[in-house]
Amino acid sequence: MNKKKRRFKKILISLVLVFWTAIAVYGFKQTDAGAATSSDLQTVTIGYQKGPFDIAKERGEFSKKMQAKGYKVVWKEFQDGNSLMQALKAGSINYARTGDTPPVSALSTGTKLTYVAAGSSKAKGSGILVKKSSSIDSIKALKGKKVAYTKGTSSQYMLLAALKKAGLSVSDITWVNMDQSSASVAFSKGKVDAWATWDPYTSQAELTQNAKLLTNGVGITNNRDYVLAMQSYAKSHTDVSKYLIKYLEEDMQWANKNHNELITMMSKSLKVSKAVVKKMVERRTYGISAMNSTYAKEEQQIADLFYSENLIENKVKIEDSGDYK
Repeated sequence: MNKKKRRFKKILISLVLVFWTAIAVYGFKQTDAGAATSSDLQTVTIGYQKGPFDIAKERGEFSKKMQAKGYKVVWKEFQDGNSLMQALKAGSINYARTGDTPPVSALSTGTKLTYVAAGSSKAKGSGILVKKSSSIDSIKALKGKKVAYTKGTSSQYMLLAALKKAGLSVSDITWVNMDQSSASVAFSKGKVDAWATWDPYTSQAELTQNAKLLTNGVGITNNRDYVLAMQSYAKSHTDVSKYLIKYLEEDMQWANKNHNELITMMSKSLKVSKAVVKKMVERRTYGISAMNSTYAKEEQQIADLFYSENLIENKVKIEDSGDYK
């Protein structure tokens, strides 16, 4: 009887060992298959500046949805649009999110860009700041004054267009070119009389630097975000662009419907107070859609004005960079 029990015990142990060996092999194969799937993902590198793309990056849903379609998203942050255009041309990124002016300058130098998508207007949060105590009460009153801006950005076009609308010429003000962080310091210390900028800088200055908007962008510029790619990449990756637009728009709609969560998330990402972010998000509506002829005409206005003022050497035809309907 003892012999039978010992034999049964050995058989049972053998069966258990076989079972666990099978499980281990299966688990290894599953892990190996998962690694293969991950390595098979095609990398899509997106360059961006602080702003709407932070929403997609921080929320995380965009990357998950792109992965489900077979793409691994890599985010690269840049300080300005000109650097983004250089990176795009060099091939270190596949898509670039920037303001309305950098792509015009890039196209004028022969860079083969395609506008993939356009964002909603940021006009209410963009404009020209002055101190609340300033005697400057109109755009015309800027004549003879020092105005900070950043060359090659939307602030340059906005300031130029505002002057033209008020009947002033480029030479009627002193243009002070500096990056936005330096401009903030110069404005705070009174080294410039006015500052052409955009959110969150405008919101922060209004709340912490005793500033007011002399004018916002309404009626002057829509100051949109644009998503761009090199023409060769865009032509061979139309599906990627469609997914990008679709999933980014879903993030933008989430942002419009979830302000409290958005403010908390963006405050951490932008490293500014919730009060600043609240002011910023409550005066705009987020959105993104495929590039079309309306947006192309807006960009053409920038290109034409820059060419007429000798700010770019070569004339630019936005329609030549893509088939915008």
